[in-house]
Amino acid sequence: MAGHSKWSNIKNRKAKMDAQKGKVYTRFSKLIIVAVREGGPDPNANSRLKDIIDKAKQANMPNDNIARAIKRGSGELGGADYEEIMYEGYGPGGVAILLDATTDNRNRTAGEMRHLFDKNGGNLGETGCVAWMFEKKGLILIEKNDEIDVDNIMMLAIDSGADDVEELEDSIEIITSVEQFETVKNNLQENDVDLFSAELSFIPNTTITVPESESEKLERLLEVLEEHDDVQNVYSNYEPAE
Repeated sequence: MAGHSKWSNIKNRKAKMDAQKGKVYTRFSKLIIVAVREGGPDPNANSRLKDIIDKAKQANMPNDNIARAIKRGSGELGGADYEEIMYEGYGPGGVAILLDATTDNRNRTAGEMRHLFDKNGGNLGETGCVAWMFEKKGLILIEKNDEIDVDNIMMLAIDSGADDVEELEDSIEIITSVEQFETVKNNLQENDVDLFSAELSFIPNTTITVPESESEKLERLLEVLEEHDDVQNVYSNYEPAE
């Protein structure tokens, strides 16, 4: 069931991205700037930058915006100095929440995160309070339809080095190690497999459900965190009840 949750979460996130193009472009710009500063402006020599640019193009981010972000990251243009920070906390029902944020003012962002947690029945915790409940993995989702060969895709993924492959009602979920992620993703694409989503993600080691009285508050907290301009990704060990 955890797989269904990830499929639903990512599908919902993509729908929100389509409805908020300007905000999405700003988020990709921040990621590009950080990636360039860490690994240089050449996508062929900076795999992280290449991956971000690919995703930005899938979201229809204009090439001019991408080029401008690369120039800002390399110092050719002025701009804010962004850094990546992980925030950790608990939501209603004791659900563990991990946030991946990019900010030019860590004090401001920390204060805003604490306010959002407090206002919505959660609490922002110290570094390390929930990260141990998650493991960084590659997560690839493929949408099922009548035209795909499920068995062939699953064998391709396993032969490429995937850790786990699961067929769900609407999708195929592939989990990889961080090291094997690019290999598995590239092999699937080279065999003309259409990937709905491919990203490095924090996967919870176990998931929990919460009482109905807490689920509405929790989902509201997750929603407002996802909508914050500095937040790139929200991870939790929440499993919606059937």
